[in-house]
Amino acid sequence: MNKQVESYLDFLDGFFSNLKGLPIDILMDNPVRAAIVCVDVTNAFCCTGNLASERVAAIINPIVNLFMLAWEKGLKKIVLLQDCHTPNAKEFDAFGEHSICGTVESETVDEIKSLLFYDEMKVIKKNSINPAQNTGFDRWLEEHPEITTFIVVGDCTDLCIYQTAMHLRTAANAVNIERRVIIPEVCVSTYDVMVEVSKDSPVEPHPADLIHKLFLHHMQLNGIEIYKKFI
Repeated sequence: MNKQVESYLDFLDGFFSNLKGLPIDILMDNPVRAAIVCVDVTNAFCCTGNLASERVAAIINPIVNLFMLAWEKGLKKIVLLQDCHTPNAKEFDAFGEHSICGTVESETVDEIKSLLFYDEMKVIKKNSINPAQNTGFDRWLEEHPEITTFIVVGDCTDLCIYQTAMHLRTAANAVNIERRVIIPEVCVSTYDVMVEVSKDSPVEPHPADLIHKLFLHHMQLNGIEIYKKFI
C-alpha cells in the first residue's frame, strides 16, 4: 500500500476514535433557532426491501432518543426528508427499486411514528438523494430564517446525509450567513457490501466502516461539525 494512503488511513482511524461529545445544553440556550433534519429513516432502509440494512436500523434508537431529548428542551422543528419515488424513477438505475410512494417502504419507521409529537414533524418527500432537487426543502428553509443550527441525522453517511449536510453548508456559505451544521456520529450510518459478495452480483462493493469514516472526515473538511453524540 502507498505509504501516504496508509498514513491517511491511520489518521482516519484516529479521527474517528477521538470524536468528542457535544453538550446539548450549548444548543438549547435558544432552541427556537435550532432544527433537526432526519434523512431517510424509513422502512426501506431499516426494515424491508432491497436496501434494508441492519446496520442502518441500529441508528433508530439513538435518533429517537435525540428527538425526545431535544423536544423536551424546547427544540420543536424536526424535518423528515424521505425518499418517495415515482415508479421507474431514474435513481433506480444506480440503487435498485426502493421506496415507491404509497408503499410500506416509503413510510417512516414505527419507532418515530409512535412518538407523541410525530404529527408536528414536517415530512418532505424527495425523488433523489439530493434534498433540494424538486422538493420543498429550500422553501421550508426560506420560511424559517431564524434557524441557524441544523442537526443532521439518518442515512446513508456517504449518500443522502452527505448531500443534505453539504447543501445546508454550501447554501449558507454562498450568501454569507451564519449557520452551524452538526452531525452526531451515533445517529448516522451506511450500508455494507463486502467485495467477495459483490463479485457475483450487480451490486458494487461498499465497505461501510471505511466509507462512513471517510465521508465524516470529508464533511468536517467542509466546515460541518462532527461529534460522537450529544451529551
